[in-house]
Amino acid sequence: MKAVITVIGKDKVGIISAVSSILAGCNVNILDISQTIMQDIFTMVMLVDISGMSFTFTELSEKLESKGRELGLYIKIQH
Repeated sequence: MKAVITVIGKDKVGIISAVSSILAGCNVNILDISQTIMQDIFTMVMLVDISGMSFTFTELSEKLESKGRELGLYIKIQH
């Protein structure tokens, strides 16, 4: 099973690390990642494999959204 994660917000150090740490902690594998910075806005799209996930989809979504609020980013995951 796969999902797409979207991250948008003001560029700063540690965004990829913060998101990938959550994914690793939930046993979610990153299959593909695309990121760019448009002026000072960071944008990233990740394709992830959630088939071996150790949390529910809702729990993962809440973890990502919480980290987004903490960092001032918009982070969403969708099937």
